[in-house]
Amino acid sequence: MEQRLSRNSFLAESLFGRILDMIRTRFLLTLGLLAVFLAACQPTPPAAPTLDQNLIMTQAVATAMAQYATATFTVTPEPTATAVRTPPALPGTFQTALLSPLSVPHTYIADSCEYLKDKWTSTNAAPGTIVMVIMFHGINKDSSSVDENDITVQDFNKLMNGLKELGFEAINATQLADFLDGNAYIPPRSVVLTYDDRHTAEAYEHFRPYHEKWGWPVVNGWISAFGGEDAYLRENVILSAEGWVDYQAHGVIHNTPITDGSTEEYMLSELQGSITNLETYFKKTPIAYIWPGGGFTPRAAQIARQLGYRVGFTVNPRGPIMFNWVPLADVADPGRPSWMPDGPVNDPRLVLPRYWPVQAMGELDRIRTVGNDAAAYAEQNKAVELEYYDILCAPTYGPMP
Repeated sequence: MEQRLSRNSFLAESLFGRILDMIRTRFLLTLGLLAVFLAACQPTPPAAPTLDQNLIMTQAVATAMAQYATATFTVTPEPTATAVRTPPALPGTFQTALLSPLSVPHTYIADSCEYLKDKWTSTNAAPGTIVMVIMFHGINKDSSSVDENDITVQDFNKLMNGLKELGFEAINATQLADFLDGNAYIPPRSVVLTYDDRHTAEAYEHFRPYHEKWGWPVVNGWISAFGGEDAYLRENVILSAEGWVDYQAHGVIHNTPITDGSTEEYMLSELQGSITNLETYFKKTPIAYIWPGGGFTPRAAQIARQLGYRVGFTVNPRGPIMFNWVPLADVADPGRPSWMPDGPVNDPRLVLPRYWPVQAMGELDRIRTVGNDAAAYAEQNKAVELEYYDILCAPTYGPMP
């Protein structure tokens, strides 16, 4: 009996679940149909207008043409290959047949760019500027007491006026050193008048008129042997203060020229001793050394350079001098045994040639000719040298001033 009841309950529950499923299914179906019906009842949106493709294209072309007409364009040029410039060969050093055969020009500036820049800078000395150095030792009133290396007052005045007539102007030691070092401007024909040894102030009265008329200085080679006890010291110090007598070094002992047998101690005592004396009494540091008796050696020149001397003078009358151009001889000249070989010094500015007055009188026109020929040679080669400078030197040294 209990089993039959349980079975009937189970059947009732199953039947009830099926009925609920059927009701749920129909409900969902009804909702779906209702949604479809509502969607169908919505108003239909107006159809999009059909676009005229020809009109669109016409408008686009018109717009593009208007923009093109008002547009600006930047044209980027095609890079061109830089031409490689080959520097020309530089001309050789100026030569002249007016020098003695063994006296040949020596240069001293190794850097070609430096040399060309100094040579052609327009504010510097013009190419062909030439310097003559004359050494006086005594100027006497008459010929009866004239040493072979001295000159009479009459010939002295003749020489000075002859220099002026041929366009020469006198310069001092510093002007000469600046010219030789960097081609600083000096008159195209210049002369250095050196008056060696100790003299009274009165002895310079021969030069004074030419200082007063033309502003010409004179360079003295002062012997420092007597130090502060020198009988001529005070009057020369006073003369130095006037500014037109340029006192430079001429050794201490002086009467013992420097030779290959001289010790370094002796060389140093002569060179440094002169500096000390002039600084002490003349209140100036000499930059020029006038080799006593014309005696020098390569080692003495090295010491002189180390001590600050910028120029030195021999007694070899080899010729005039120019910027980076000094006539020297590398070997002894049998015809001129007193002319010491100066080329081996390897520092031309410290062994500059000088003329005795009696020699100078006959050399003025020859020296002027050397300067003129050198100027013409420089002008002939100017374009080549400037092209060389522009190609190889300007990138480092800058354009030619």
